[in-house]
Amino acid sequence: MTIPPLASRPIDVPLSAAALKEISAIIYQRSGMVFGESKRYYIERRVIDLIDQSGASSVPDYIARLRADPDESELLINSFTVNETYFYREQHQLACLSNSILPDIIRSKAPGDRIRIWSMPCSSGEEPYSIALWLLENWALVDAYNIEIVGSDIDTAILKQAVEGYYGSRSLSKLPAEVVQAYFEPEAGNRRRLISDIRESVNFVRGNIIDRQSLAPLGRFDVIFCRNVLIYFDEAAREVAARNLHELLNPGGYLCLGHAESMSRISTGFQTVRFPDAIVYQEAGGK
Repeated sequence: MTIPPLASRPIDVPLSAAALKEISAIIYQRSGMVFGESKRYYIERRVIDLIDQSGASSVPDYIARLRADPDESELLINSFTVNETYFYREQHQLACLSNSILPDIIRSKAPGDRIRIWSMPCSSGEEPYSIALWLLENWALVDAYNIEIVGSDIDTAILKQAVEGYYGSRSLSKLPAEVVQAYFEPEAGNRRRLISDIRESVNFVRGNIIDRQSLAPLGRFDVIFCRNVLIYFDEAAREVAARNLHELLNPGGYLCLGHAESMSRISTGFQTVRFPDAIVYQEAGGK
């Protein structure tokens, strides 16, 4: 059967208040991201394209598909995730990692022990790959320990890009030229590809920060980078995320948030630590 083009199908746009509310509720339930009437244009622009791709005959038909088909709701969530990032973003936190956080962590470890670092959300890979590159370039003890880096994101499409490791000039703009030359191979279209040794140093797995079940297989970490995601949540979703982050940190482990985020008012399970390079949060028991 041939599906008629969008313009000839009875798609109810603008969305009714009820449809907007229901779609926003699905996004919230699946991801913790808060959208509503103030984001109407943002929602409609994406939903119209998704309805067209799905072949749904109407907005109610599309909502029914979202409720019934996990793959359809996954496409919805993928379309609403924000993947604006670049290598060495918030570099002061990377400096804090090598200058203060890791030196503290290895006080209770022996050479050869495993150090686990989690980047969530990892977007198209710049976040966890930055950690790997920074440690290679700036931490003298990088070869003395078994460093495991895990990158997670709710967006399955962006995870595939992360695994491939192709990047344009914008992603690479903050890297020193010598780092680009050493670790990125030239590709067609003015792009570069991260060398395989670095790509293979990061394990990418899907994860939803408000879904404890999806995080359970990951185990615990010594350091978590969770930057610029809590700003999209309401208070209830932030509390769920904080609880999950706390449970995934080893005792005394460290959490790095975005510059506009704070754990102080969300959870008593963290204490604020002011290092010379950055303010971070340390697992301190409690909930």
